[in-house]
Amino acid sequence: MSLLCVPPHPSRRAVLTTGGALFAWAYLPRFARAADNRDPRLIVIVLRGALDGLSAVGPVDDPDYAGLHGDIALSLAGPHAALPLDGFFAVNPAMPVFARLFKANQAAVVHAAATGYRERSHFDGQDVLESGFAGPGHVATGWLNRALENLPAGDRVATLGGLAVGPSTPLVIRGAAPVLGWAPQSLPAPTGDLAARVLDLYQHRDPVLAVALQKGLDADRMALDDQMNGNVMKPRGGLDSAAGMRQAAQGAARLIAADDGPRVAALAFDGWDTHVNEGGATGRLATLLGGLDGAFEEFEKGLGERWKDTAIVAITEFGRTARINGTVGTDHGTGTVVLLAGGAIRGGRVIADWPGLKPAQLYQQRDLAPTSDVRAVLKGLLADQFGLSATALGDKVFPDSAAVKPMPDLVA
Repeated sequence: MSLLCVPPHPSRRAVLTTGGALFAWAYLPRFARAADNRDPRLIVIVLRGALDGLSAVGPVDDPDYAGLHGDIALSLAGPHAALPLDGFFAVNPAMPVFARLFKANQAAVVHAAATGYRERSHFDGQDVLESGFAGPGHVATGWLNRALENLPAGDRVATLGGLAVGPSTPLVIRGAAPVLGWAPQSLPAPTGDLAARVLDLYQHRDPVLAVALQKGLDADRMALDDQMNGNVMKPRGGLDSAAGMRQAAQGAARLIAADDGPRVAALAFDGWDTHVNEGGATGRLATLLGGLDGAFEEFEKGLGERWKDTAIVAITEFGRTARINGTVGTDHGTGTVVLLAGGAIRGGRVIADWPGLKPAQLYQQRDLAPTSDVRAVLKGLLADQFGLSATALGDKVFPDSAAVKPMPDLVA
């Protein structure tokens, strides 16, 4: 399920000329590096459907964990052993790349985290997660776009704009700031001859649309051409599949790595609603986590030297129940995990004020109780990467959230 809103009844020209503005980053001059030689990037991955944080990063040393989570609880023993992070938590074995980055101090976990939303509707939860407002009902703009808007005038990150990956622009990056849209091809690409004829038609009938089309073709070519081996990336599935996640990250990395490309990006991966046959170390959830792990790897490889200044954050609308249900799955819950990766991350840490899993410690006697606010994590990243002030973050980017302080020291 996704909360994606489109302005009412836009004309073809309005949509495509907006696209032309979104592609405008390709015209911009190359910016000089900052004095400290940092060129920060932020990639936001939205996991829609509510990730089971207890099966992604399991508290394997909590004595109540295995009994509650049953057959899908992670374990350090057995043929599909979890990968230890520290003496208390372990990551799902489907995520060896994340485990490697964690050991290299380039990945971290914030556990027992949630937004301020305390109901269990996907629609409202995603609205709150992506809009950045305290409650549902705000589906026009997202917090990541407003972050771009609130950077100082002329700031290179704001001027270069953002990148939206997928068939529709995720709400989190919708707004007035310029955004380049790109999606992995789901249909065969048009032949060069067809593209040239359509471009010629636009050039004669509507030069503004011609600019938009040309920039779109250029972006698609940059994202899909494999410069290393001369092959062209073939479509490999939707963004609810492991192959599709990896492909989306591979193309996005090429666009973000460009000197004159966007510095912030948003991707939305679907399919995390695991009521039935969830699986733990193996099965459906592990397949999805493997796709997310593959996306981390593609960003690491594709960003090259830019990786050292990159922060990636994976967030979801809420967690799932601590107890498994009768169909070996989990129902809608509250507390979950935020996953951080990237060369800029001060990693090797699981950040958690662990609430415990005894019945009296569960939220409403069913969910992992949240002890960290997802907004604090996001504010911390925006402050550390781009210098946004606590005032701007509390009033503009995440309205009415001044009481939620940015989490410090997330970036190395």
